[in-house]
Amino acid sequence: MNDVKEEQALKKRFEELSRRADDRGVAVYSRFLGLSEQETLRMTRLYSEVSLFGGFEGAERKVARFGSDGSFPIVCLKIQPVAMKFADKLTHRDFLGSLTGLGLQRELLGDIIIKDNVGYLFCLETAADIIISQLCKVCHTDVKCSVCLQPPTEAALPDCRSFTVASLRADAVVSAVYDLPRSESSRLFEAERVMRNGRVISASHQLEDGSIVSVRGVGRFIFVSVERETRKGRLRILARVHGEK
Repeated sequence: MNDVKEEQALKKRFEELSRRADDRGVAVYSRFLGLSEQETLRMTRLYSEVSLFGGFEGAERKVARFGSDGSFPIVCLKIQPVAMKFADKLTHRDFLGSLTGLGLQRELLGDIIIKDNVGYLFCLETAADIIISQLCKVCHTDVKCSVCLQPPTEAALPDCRSFTVASLRADAVVSAVYDLPRSESSRLFEAERVMRNGRVISASHQLEDGSIVSVRGVGRFIFVSVERETRKGRLRILARVHGEK
């Protein structure tokens, strides 16, 4: 029941932002939206044009812009160990924990890319000054923060890999991507550990191009497209597979 009420409240908020953009003729922005919130946005009746952007192509967390014009209020910060030689091996969880430890809400923060033990955070402009002035440690490592104009966004999107599946059923694709017996794949669905774009799905769910599939405790992948059909009538698909979350 709470989930239903929260979704209704979110739809109402999207409608208000959309109406405001339409009435004023200017762009209005949301904060960063997770996958399930983006799905709710797609199901909401709006009064203006809407577009989504997370700071780079392939971003998971995105800001919604209601209205057709205007630059997204997103900035990328580089969070770098002061002494790389003595730094801990920093993870996504380490960076996120230190950021939320500043009292920042998750909706102010977008994706975090890690390359060579340096974090590249996409955040709202309103949060940037706070992070630059207050974030001095990640885990046990001293860090310094600065605005980054050219983040290594290519590191955020894994290369396409090819897999052969019997169909586009979610359990068949999950089984192929993670090299699991079909029975084990089915158990993941029964335990409600598989989500598409932030929402739990069934084993028989048919995946569509661009679907982001998360398997709790296993990993995450983007179903890109069907590459071709094999001579035996099976499907050759393309997917971008991220590491374990």
